Amino acid sequence: MSRPSTVDVPRRIAFDVLRQVTGEDAYANLALAKRLATAGLSTRDAGLVTELVAGTCRLMGTYDLVIEAASGRSLGTMQPAVVDLLRLGAHQVLGMGMKRYAAVGTTVDLARATVGQRVTGLVNAVMRKISAKPLDAWLDELAEGEDALGALAVRGQHPRWIVEAYADVLPVEEIAEALAANNVSPQPTLVVRPGLAEVADLKDATPTRWSPYGATAAGAPADQPAVRQGLAGVQDEGSQLVALALARAEAPEGPWLDMCAGPGGKAALLAGLARRDGTWLLASEAQEHRARLVAEALSAYPDGYEVITADGTAPAWGRSFAKVMVDVPCSGLGALRRRPDSRWRRGPEDVRALGESQRSLLRTALASTLPGGVVAYVTCSPHRAETTEVVDDVLASTPGVERLVAADLLPEVPDVGVGEDVQLWTHRQGTDAMYLSLLRVL
Repeated sequence: MSRPSTVDVPRRIAFDVLRQVTGEDAYANLALAKRLATAGLSTRDAGLVTELVAGTCRLMGTYDLVIEAASGRSLGTMQPAVVDLLRLGAHQVLGMGMKRYAAVGTTVDLARATVGQRVTGLVNAVMRKISAKPLDAWLDELAEGEDALGALAVRGQHPRWIVEAYADVLPVEEIAEALAANNVSPQPTLVVRPGLAEVADLKDATPTRWSPYGATAAGAPADQPAVRQGLAGVQDEGSQLVALALARAEAPEGPWLDMCAGPGGKAALLAGLARRDGTWLLASEAQEHRARLVAEALSAYPDGYEVITADGTAPAWGRSFAKVMVDVPCSGLGALRRRPDSRWRRGPEDVRALGESQRSLLRTALASTLPGGVVAYVTCSPHRAETTEVVDDVLASTPGVERLVAADLLPEVPDVGVGEDVQLWTHRQGTDAMYLSLLRVL
């Protein structure tokens, strides 16, 4: 007689979310947040679900190699649901340090409850082999025969193409540290809206190292009264710094423009800084639902801004601006620690596909700028094809534009200059890996 199907609720929820990610191409953070919002779990159980989903997604490529080595077969020969069961089991024993018997037992129970009794023998056998040695031993085995970059990819739990992109812009001795930094979940960073609140108004908060508007605090951001009132929000310090650099740049009098404003973090900070300087901000976003998020982020300001829905490559504004922020759509390689599944769902072809729109948006930004005005070209990526190559190409075909030394606008932040541009790094500055180039229209 087979055992009855028994499985605890957090693991079942984690499995369901992972199936959405792998089977329906859902984004892990969005699918997880939606499920937790209605699950009614305790704080402890919600934390377990989050770790199971985020941790499994973050190291999914590594766990796939382990599963294939332990089973002696390719993933394609197994049911997708069984593969997800083994991924969750692998994370429990290799990533969370769960006792072997517990990791094997809970994974078998989950298999029985979700897929059925017939797969429990396979799941049990593979999980026993996976749990027979620790992650470091598996990584040593998997790295055998790889070249230097291949071994870094295996040990750093990243696809090789991302390691190659890092190797193109980082000293070789920093690559492993940069990869490791992407494997640590960040604490949310708060930002106050200039003119509406001060960092001191945040409850039990620690100021960020460089941004005068940022802070970190224990607990959920929504626990902060200032966040609930719209006087503060959530924004990485790196994102704050690139906005601050643009605000500090010398420029003629005139309004400011945020061309790709969704979901609104930079727009909210820039609006406050623009009001402080006696001007106003136009925030434009191509997608209507993201434009609504921008309006919500700005809603606590009584004035000093306007939000429109418009495609930045075909601008709807009939005027020029003193300062323009163009934070272009990009691969997001600078925020891998926040998006656990993105490293495995993207490839170099995604970077190439973005290049045309990035160049088009930068050209529009320059064409929308007053003489003497400044454009901030920003990406949340350190990939050369999304950063310096884009700026170099546009400048080569656009006369009357000069490149400023962007690091001069962030003198308090060490080790950020890359030529005339700024490149932040998680392992150096503790921020997302934001890139900034400042360009003045002559």
